[in-house]
Amino acid sequence: MPGTLYNSPLRLEYSSIMTDNAIAAPTPSLGARLAAMIYELLLVVAVLFIAAFVFIRLTGDSQSGWKQIVFRIYLVGVLFGYFSTFWMRSGQTLAMKTWRIQLVNREGALISLRRASLRFVLALLGLSLLGISIIWAWFDDDRQFLHDRLAKTRLIHLTR
Repeated sequence: MPGTLYNSPLRLEYSSIMTDNAIAAPTPSLGARLAAMIYELLLVVAVLFIAAFVFIRLTGDSQSGWKQIVFRIYLVGVLFGYFSTFWMRSGQTLAMKTWRIQLVNREGALISLRRASLRFVLALLGLSLLGISIIWAWFDDDRQFLHDRLAKTRLIHLTR
């Protein structure tokens, strides 16, 4: 089925820009990206645990009412801060460094805050919708996730 996406407008726009580069960096394998996501999950759970601890120590309770809503927004904000900081500084979180995966824009440069924000929101939505963003990679010609395709970002494999 990979050929079915090739003729889509999204594919043509992305493809034409990527072919302008003389040598495009290789895309990491889907297995490596999924392994990095599992490792990332462990790190994110620790970050959220510490963030939740701080919030609960300061507020006393986050089980009901407005505190619950503020708590959820706070945790999403912590996640955004974690990912966007790493993506904008080096293009790599700790898990991505371990698997030699880097996030870049279509030109191969580090991403901006605007692009990091867009990717974060799209990834959150794509993962919330039964992982459609991940499933997309199985059918995408470049094996990119849906949120990367829409945010005009790309995961590349770094060689040693």
